[in-house]
Amino acid sequence: MPVVQPPDFEPFDRQIESLLDAFGRFGVELGLERIQRLLNALGNPQERVPLVHVAGTNGKGSVCAYLAAVLGAAGYRVGRYTSPHLVSWRERIAVDGQPIRPQDLLRQLRRVVAAIDPSQPSPTQFEVFTAAAWFYFAEAGVDLAVMEVGLGGRLDATNVVDAPLVSVITSLSREHWQRLGPTLADIAREKAGVLKRGRPAVVGPLPPEAETVVKARAAELGCPVVWPAPAVSVGDGQACWGLGDDAMTYPLPLLGAHQLVNSAIAIAALLSLRSQGWDISKQAIAQGMGQARWPGRLQWVSWGQGSGGYPLLLDGAHNPAAAEVLRQYVDSWWTSQGEAPAKTVWLMGMLATKDHRDIFEALLRPGDALHLVPVPGHETAMPEDLGAIARSACPGLAQCRHHGSLRDGLVAIGHTPGRLRVLCGSLYLIGQFLATEPYAERG
Repeated sequence: MPVVQPPDFEPFDRQIESLLDAFGRFGVELGLERIQRLLNALGNPQERVPLVHVAGTNGKGSVCAYLAAVLGAAGYRVGRYTSPHLVSWRERIAVDGQPIRPQDLLRQLRRVVAAIDPSQPSPTQFEVFTAAAWFYFAEAGVDLAVMEVGLGGRLDATNVVDAPLVSVITSLSREHWQRLGPTLADIAREKAGVLKRGRPAVVGPLPPEAETVVKARAAELGCPVVWPAPAVSVGDGQACWGLGDDAMTYPLPLLGAHQLVNSAIAIAALLSLRSQGWDISKQAIAQGMGQARWPGRLQWVSWGQGSGGYPLLLDGAHNPAAAEVLRQYVDSWWTSQGEAPAKTVWLMGMLATKDHRDIFEALLRPGDALHLVPVPGHETAMPEDLGAIARSACPGLAQCRHHGSLRDGLVAIGHTPGRLRVLCGSLYLIGQFLATEPYAERG
């Protein structure tokens, strides 16, 4: 199996990083005034791009991957906008599955920066990048764009289209509560900001408190809403969704039982598009679903060489809900081995802003081994502090160690007894692994 080498960054990538870093100091500031002013200066490219808008706490990325792959299989030219990236900013903007070329991204960013009014408050980094995505999709002549919300929904920079083809809310849990509000109802009100008057929506399963808010907002706006039931696994990596003549069976390449929900949400959104005249056949759905890829989420790789190499499961698991999904997959993996869940070796790093204890409580079990590392280049939680929280959350840990770097942690878990090794806790940490470590893909 070929080894994937860390990428070599081109000079364009360095220039992109430098340009965007100049706007990083403005931080995250929700609001639509700056992005609307910027897009207006650029000729309102968003008005030339039909939109499928995807919000939610978890599941946004995989739903976007399914949608873009199926629409491509149906013969459409599709733009896809997601965040964050794992290795390169270019991953965030793709047309027909191909990331934007570095020289094209740099050109778009320079156009956006040139359109900024220096007499007005500066747009944030995310707003600059989102404007570049809109401009690129319009220039590329995409038939439609599948765009993931960055944070929240109501005041997110992607929320500048009054009549999306369909709005999607994948899931909702308590994350980014510092900005979106302390309760699930508060967060739901922000996510429901992507719903638009009279436009169709697809909504995944929500906690009751959040569901009440979303239903009320949809009724107020007259949005026809579909709440799809999960698909059903039929074995051999296949799933089935729908009833009777409308039922369809399709490959499900993304791992985890939660993909039965995510894939059903994506298909419901595709059927909404079909009802609006888009030509999307069952064959295109089956083909596209099978082609969907979403790296860094329940992804198996091999790290190391010879007797020092080992299989490694990668997953972001950057919030409690995502951690619960990962734990469910880990338990199912042990069952597939014919064993009750046993000792798992965890290699983790987390940002300081995350709900550390809740994530540890979701993941760790007595007898597990935990190795902690910093997340370079970001507001990392200190491994020593995480270790104290982890031991409190799971006193029965067999081992809890911290290391100065990801490489040190990878070496250490290779010497830690255990049959299942998992790298998780931050998508930025997964991105560092993919960018700096040679690894081999596993099926």
